Amino acid sequence: MARGIGWFDAFREVAPEWVVVVLGLVTQLGDVWFLSALVGALYVFETGNRDEIAAIAGLLLAGLSLITGLKHLFALPRPDRVLVEVGALPEVLHPLYEATATATGYGFPSGHALMSTIVYLSLAEYSGVSTRRRRYLGAAGIVTAVCLSRVGLGVHYLVDVVAGAAVGVAFLLLAWGLLNRYPAHRGTLGFGLAVVVGAAALVPSGMDADALLLFGASLGALAGWQLAALARALDAGRGPIREDRPLTARVAVIAVALVSLVALIGFFWPAAVLAGSGALGLVVAALVAVSEHYRSGRASGI
Repeated sequence: MARGIGWFDAFREVAPEWVVVVLGLVTQLGDVWFLSALVGALYVFETGNRDEIAAIAGLLLAGLSLITGLKHLFALPRPDRVLVEVGALPEVLHPLYEATATATGYGFPSGHALMSTIVYLSLAEYSGVSTRRRRYLGAAGIVTAVCLSRVGLGVHYLVDVVAGAAVGVAFLLLAWGLLNRYPAHRGTLGFGLAVVVGAAALVPSGMDADALLLFGASLGALAGWQLAALARALDAGRGPIREDRPLTARVAVIAVALVSLVALIGFFWPAAVLAGSGALGLVVAALVAVSEHYRSGRASGI
């Protein structure tokens, strides 16, 4: 299937060699490590809008599972081209080039386009920085820059990034409809969506390692968030648990999630990926719960 529009060769002819470094740095704004660090930092240090930041973290996990499933479903290759041959760059730039301007795996749709759309538009929707219009203009600018960098580097066709951004917008419209319908439970719904999408991605991916690890992380994040919410409720004087149906439901979710993660480790230990999925989930559960407890303490102090 041809997905190219044919302008890349013309761009490569006029683009200076140094532009590959600039595009490689810009593309990091949509990379998994940067988006995870950004949302993780906000989750740990933001004392207000707890549910909103937790919801964005859940949408991040859901988006990663979504793109994993879609890439395996379509299984379309990346372009067989490069903007600049690595040998044409100074040797000191070779590691930076390999780290920022190359890509492997399936190419459709673009994961950078989809993930940057989900994260930056969600931050524009739920953060309180500046005005809503400025937030959306900033988010649109970053997403556009990331998409163009992927095409300019030659690791995606234009169709790939357009499809990635379109899927991201469609997913957000559905997710926001649910989150905004129950604003008091956005965190729970965000992590719940991550678990549902993570489970669904296991089928088209054929139980791919990335899909398994994301499912474990999503399950752990949901358990950690419920554990933190349960602790907050008990600190506020609610209970006993057996007489409070919402608290009972939280305990049930925590129990099912943690038992499932422990079972992945205990029963599938010979399968390293399955065991790793369970272990990762337990680590994520602890990080989510401890971080939320830390944030609650900071908010109370303030």
